[in-house]
Amino acid sequence: MVLKLYAVSDGPSSLSVRQALKVLDIPFDLTNVDYGAGEHMTPEYAMMNPQKEIPVLEDDGFYLGESNAILQYLCDKYRPQSELLYPQEPRARAIVNHRLCFNLSTYYANISAYTIYEWYSNFKKDNPDLWKISEDAMKEIKHFIANPPDLTHLNHPIHPARKIKKKK
Repeated sequence: MVLKLYAVSDGPSSLSVRQALKVLDIPFDLTNVDYGAGEHMTPEYAMMNPQKEIPVLEDDGFYLGESNAILQYLCDKYRPQSELLYPQEPRARAIVNHRLCFNLSTYYANISAYTIYEWYSNFKKDNPDLWKISEDAMKEIKHFIANPPDLTHLNHPIHPARKIKKKK
């Protein structure tokens, strides 16, 4: 059975999983989750991921959320001998795990908003094949920055939406 990834087109977490699948040459079907419409807030989506977070990976009836867990799972299950993304040597793997934990606990929440555009700019130049996955996401991010959507109807259990103050 082919893997199925439920993802948004512009989120760094979704993009990292899509890029890892490409680098590891793992076939998958991509299902776009419409965040603005609240598709991740449905009871059906909650059956896959009770936290209602995006992305979610489906592997033959097994559902896994949280991008870092998905990345680790992909390497462990589908490329266990590969040293490309997830080394086998315990100390080297511990460093990768440390960076993944740091990303979750500190980096992403506090600094990504300030660095994402610069990172994408360099990434485009250094990784043109992987940039193709991110290119449309950057267009969406620019659009959302210029036209913030009203997401107050989503009522997410972890990330409550804030009302957008309209510019006068």
